[in-house]
Amino acid sequence: MAVEQPQAQTAPAPVRAGEQTRIHNIGYRNYDGPRLGRAYARRSLYSQSLRGAYGLGRSVKSKVLPMLLFVVMCVPALIMVAVAVATKAKDLPVDYTRYAIIMQAVIGLYVASQGPQSVSRDLRFKTVPLYFSRPIETGDYVRAKYAALASALFMLTAAPLLVLYVGALLAKLDFTDQTKGFAQGLVSVALLSLLFAGIGLVISAVTPRRGFGIAAVIAVLTISYGAVSTVQAIAYDQSSTDAIAWLGLFSPITLIDGVQTAFLGASSAFPGGEGPSGAQGVVYLLVVLGLVAGCYGLLMRRYRKVGL
Repeated sequence: MAVEQPQAQTAPAPVRAGEQTRIHNIGYRNYDGPRLGRAYARRSLYSQSLRGAYGLGRSVKSKVLPMLLFVVMCVPALIMVAVAVATKAKDLPVDYTRYAIIMQAVIGLYVASQGPQSVSRDLRFKTVPLYFSRPIETGDYVRAKYAALASALFMLTAAPLLVLYVGALLAKLDFTDQTKGFAQGLVSVALLSLLFAGIGLVISAVTPRRGFGIAAVIAVLTISYGAVSTVQAIAYDQSSTDAIAWLGLFSPITLIDGVQTAFLGASSAFPGGEGPSGAQGVVYLLVVLGLVAGCYGLLMRRYRKVGL
């Protein structure tokens, strides 16, 4: 009986690399439309960052906190206006320059929540080098982010002042006094917005983790104010009134308080109500401007390294 022998399997012939290569025309074409350039890209980044600071264009969850803080900032102003109109008061219960000082905790919370949101995600997902590929450069990115957060802060702090101003006019208070106070308040919150935005962005740009950035911003703004206020109170109790003004240089909110007391005729929140003198006010203003410029410089250095 014959036995069938298994046939030997022949190995497949090797396929040459050239036989696997194919060139397909999939229709890519060069872009022939208008080149909008750096200015358009910078404006787009600014507008999108400003919208994002209030959760616009994002999920509903992202809108809750910024909108809630905006409402919290405006509600006390509405109550003050209602009381002034109902009681026919001769003046508002709070000066325009004092409102932001009173609400500094809400402002600090807003900076802590939106500063990291503005820059931390770009760092975490490593998208910053894509911005710098073209046409945006490092300075464009930093200026757009800085301007967007400062604008968002100005809207947050100026809106209640506008409510107070309109309410004062409805209550038929003196137009000249109210307009002057409103203008002084706008100058104060503009300076505050620049300072707080710079501090918030510098701290947030250090870490890509948003939670760490939030905690760090709250710590810097809140702890510094609490520490300075406590030491000022101790100095006042010890009759060391000369030291009170100089101690105000070590907290962002007391810096703004000192500047508006020295140059805008505001009443000081320092213990005893004695703010810095004119010469000390110059030092306060130079420190504020130096911090703003320093924050911008630190952001430029940070993003030059990130963009490499």
